[in-house]
Amino acid sequence: MKMIAGLGNPGKAYVNTPHNVGFDVVDLLAERAEAGWKNSSGFRARVARVAGAGGPLLLVKPQTFMNLSGTSVAPLLRYYGGLPTDLTVILDDADLPLGTLRIRASGGSGGHRGLASIIEALGTEGFPRVRLGVGRNACGDLVGHVLGRLDDERMRLIQATIETAADAVQCLTENGLNEAMNRYNGWRAEEAPANDPK
Repeated sequence: MKMIAGLGNPGKAYVNTPHNVGFDVVDLLAERAEAGWKNSSGFRARVARVAGAGGPLLLVKPQTFMNLSGTSVAPLLRYYGGLPTDLTVILDDADLPLGTLRIRASGGSGGHRGLASIIEALGTEGFPRVRLGVGRNACGDLVGHVLGRLDDERMRLIQATIETAADAVQCLTENGLNEAMNRYNGWRAEEAPANDPK
């Protein structure tokens, strides 16, 4: 079974923050498939099963808080007999301009602690990931930016990115990683600034 893990922090305080776009993407995928979420308390996760065109999918939202995502995702993947390449992780990336996407087959964490936790728990970097660009704010307060609320204009760009990331994940599961990379790498939300403040 293929697994799609969207990263974020549980709790109302983190809803609609840039750090939770991974949750937002899998929520949208579940909504499109009319799939309900269930608690998987033994794995500290919420899960939804989806009958995708490319086969069954398990959507996952770890409930461990971001920095411990691997302690939820890795045991779930092993429980279902999946290989690391059966996992796709969806996460925010403050080093990418707001309103952009980047899909990779593997690679390091890029300083993202949730992704680093999964790499450590699996013992490999060899799994696909979809990064949503959330940019940085002008004053350089990274934590305040990714855990804070955005103004309406930037929230609109984030929402467009979430929608397109969900399209990209569906493309990946139905047509393969290379097709998704060719189609969506380089995508930019229509009104995204060319040089988001860093």
